[in-house]
Amino acid sequence: MSPDMEVKAQPRAETEGVIVKLDESALNEARAILHVAYQDEPAFRYLFDSEKQGYDQRIRATIRELTHAYVQMNQEAIGVMVGETLVGVAFLGEPELRLTLADNWSWRARMVLTAGLSSTRRYVEYHKRLTNLLPQPKAHQLPLIGIHPKYKSRGYGRLLLQSVARLCKDNPRGGGLVLDTGNASYLPFYQSEGFRSLGTIRLGDIEDHVLYRNISGE
Repeated sequence: MSPDMEVKAQPRAETEGVIVKLDESALNEARAILHVAYQDEPAFRYLFDSEKQGYDQRIRATIRELTHAYVQMNQEAIGVMVGETLVGVAFLGEPELRLTLADNWSWRARMVLTAGLSSTRRYVEYHKRLTNLLPQPKAHQLPLIGIHPKYKSRGYGRLLLQSVARLCKDNPRGGGLVLDTGNASYLPFYQSEGFRSLGTIRLGDIEDHVLYRNISGE
């Protein structure tokens, strides 16, 4: 994380969150937060076969490869700092990125080597099904967002999501923001932030909800 990346933050109390942009020096911390956030996420449990041995390794590998790809492609990554502690992160993709990631052979090869062929195939197929639900090609993608469990229910998730929306609004390449979740309990929160449903993707016994928020009209 670089100190020049604070987003116009005034001095705050120790418990208040400050939004920062992340660089490669923060990747290990970011991955640790995302691992905890996604290890019990229903869609991830299906895609990476939580019933089979090695699930934790597959989750770690997938998060590592996704965050690596996003940093290498110069995509936005932001976090919430509370004091000296990184408590939440979000990786934001430009409108075209999620449409092409599944066709990125370098990324797919690394995924096969680390997460396994079966999980990679499931994830690629899931990507394709998700893109079929997009309202139009000019929508930013939010594939990874998480708050460390110790810091949940304190408003940091809302702060992070609102900061993502501002970044989207400042980027004329996209007029909306898309995210998805397999956890239906999160839906009221996302709806309170202006997201509406585009539909669901069936993953075994799970329904993954694909949500869209218009940004350009705000």
